Amino acid sequence: MVGWKMPGGKQGCSATLLIVDDEASIRMSLSHVLTEIGYSVRSAEDGFSALAEIRNEIPDIILSDLSMPGMSGFEFLSVVRRRFPSIWVIAMSGAFSGDEVPSGIAADDFYPKGGGIRALLQIIGGLAPQERLPANQPAASTPICIQRNDLDASGAPYVSITCPKCLRTFSQTIDGSLASLRETHCVHCQNSVHYAIAELADWAPAQTSQEPHRETNSGGLPELNY
Repeated sequence: MVGWKMPGGKQGCSATLLIVDDEASIRMSLSHVLTEIGYSVRSAEDGFSALAEIRNEIPDIILSDLSMPGMSGFEFLSVVRRRFPSIWVIAMSGAFSGDEVPSGIAADDFYPKGGGIRALLQIIGGLAPQERLPANQPAASTPICIQRNDLDASGAPYVSITCPKCLRTFSQTIDGSLASLRETHCVHCQNSVHYAIAELADWAPAQTSQEPHRETNSGGLPELNY
């Protein structure tokens, strides 16, 4: 069993995890396996419901998919990094390959879907090498990375932005280069928001993912393949 070293020196599988994924089968599979191992696990189906879970109780670790309807993982993780810097974040996706965190994503590590439960446990076990900022102390300002929406009623392209200060969402029409760093102000609290627009096509996709299934390896740990 891989134990997670929590800040302050506490050892063992006592960390709390929040799994965020729009696929119910993935949430259930990961929650079941990690709970069996000894972690305290909650789950949410998208960024909005995940923020509600965080307001109820701040987890030690978030494992979040990147491509989700509503608030995508790109924007959700950017908000988490700015508002809740004490949380360790693992991004996961079947659209990226390799072990490195894709550029522009606010995460401490990356788990490719289909990598297996042992690989995920190694990632979790490698977190917390140093103290993080207190939960109520915002991190330094970093741009929010969001995905482009469709067209509004007038035919103009737009994005939905969640303010990292008040956590309320507003729409913003866009033009020009998608790669440029942008600034706007929250319509609710007038907080200045810096953001950049990410496109999944900016990165090379991994191999096509499969439906999740569980297998047991010789070590007795279930393997999750997606």
